[in-house]
Order: sequence, then structure tokens, then C-alpha cells
Amino acid sequence: MQKAWLQVVIGAFFEVIWVIGLKHAGSLIEWSTTVIAIFISFYLLIIAGERIPVGTAYAVFVGLGTAGTVLSDILFFDDPFNVIKILLIALLLFGVIGLKLVTDERGVE
Repeated sequence: MQKAWLQVVIGAFFEVIWVIGLKHAGSLIEWSTTVIAIFISFYLLIIAGERIPVGTAYAVFVGLGTAGTVLSDILFFDDPFNVIKILLIALLLFGVIGLKLVTDERGVE
């Protein structure tokens, strides 16, 4: 996996952290962690955008973040399991993988 795509994936991971933080943070440490996660996620997205098309990077970033957030809600926060929801997340991930496969990296000089 190229470095830029790895940055997008790690950024999406931090996106899941800050989205969960926005909903569940209640203390100064939790809010600080949320703000740091926002900074890291967008920083990695911006850096990745130097090598891959920004629109594609953003679509993958948001798609992975959405899937991660929904799955986290189901696994950690007792959101009800819904087969239709899981199938739609799978369809979203299929589209994200497709975008990654058809996107060329740009060399930065």
C-alpha cells in the first residue's frame, strides 16, 4: 500500500475516534483527545492529498470513517445490529475500494 493511501486509512481511523468523541466526551481529557484526533485526521488527509486526487482521498476518508463509526456504534455502544445497515456499509466499502483501485498516484517533485 502506498504511503498516501496509508495516510488516508490512518486518518479515517482518527476520524472515527473524533466522531465518537463528539458524541461521548464529557471531561477535559476526552475533549482534548477529540481535538487532537480532529487535527491528526485532517492533517493526514491534507498530506495524502499532495499525492492522490483530493476528491478521491476525501471520499475514501469519509467512507472508511462512516463505516468505522457505524461498526463502532454496534460493537461498543449497543447500537442495534441491522442486516440492511451492514449490507449498505459493505456497499459503501465496495465503492471506496473501487475508487482506490482506479485512482493513480501523482508524483510530487
